[in-house]
Amino acid sequence: MSTPVIDARPRGLAIFLIVAGVIGWIAAFALTLDKFQLLQDPNAQLGCNLSILVQCGVNLNSWQGAILGFPNPIIGLAAWIAPIAVGVAVLAGAQFARWFWIAFNIGFLGALGFVIWLISQSIFVLGTLCPWCMVTWSVTIPSFIAVTAFTLRNGIIPASPAVRRVAGVVSSWIVVVTLGCYLVVAVIAQLRLDVLSYL
Repeated sequence: MSTPVIDARPRGLAIFLIVAGVIGWIAAFALTLDKFQLLQDPNAQLGCNLSILVQCGVNLNSWQGAILGFPNPIIGLAAWIAPIAVGVAVLAGAQFARWFWIAFNIGFLGALGFVIWLISQSIFVLGTLCPWCMVTWSVTIPSFIAVTAFTLRNGIIPASPAVRRVAGVVSSWIVVVTLGCYLVVAVIAQLRLDVLSYL
């Protein structure tokens, strides 16, 4: 079995990771500031509290908002540095070993799993849509898709030729696949929360 040729400098992926990482970090920072504000004044009117349905306060004050015993946004502040650093390193000419890309992909798999759980808790348990949380969701989903497509297409994660071809197609249609994922979340939110009636 021949050794797969790895795209040594995937510039497109690198730029995307930097942009996604910055957006995700900004969302985490904004949520962290909102959490500080709530700690100072539990009755504070947060800028992200737009309506009964669209707000951050309920999420930040719930146990789901501090799953590890501290506010979830702190996880984001730390985690979103990774894709920014990887993107910058790739643009600077760094080449990473197979194990690094696999570990990076596993990290995004964990992030996606966490986001899916948070989406389910937000829609089905808390009954709210947190704006800054949705920003985080919106960049985590395509980041996972992009990194997974890259690792499969280049054979970093062992896969059959058919799977690698599919990954190549997905790489070219990431926007469409991502929009499809957004649509699924939007439909679920509408069916559960009747979002349109609050607009």
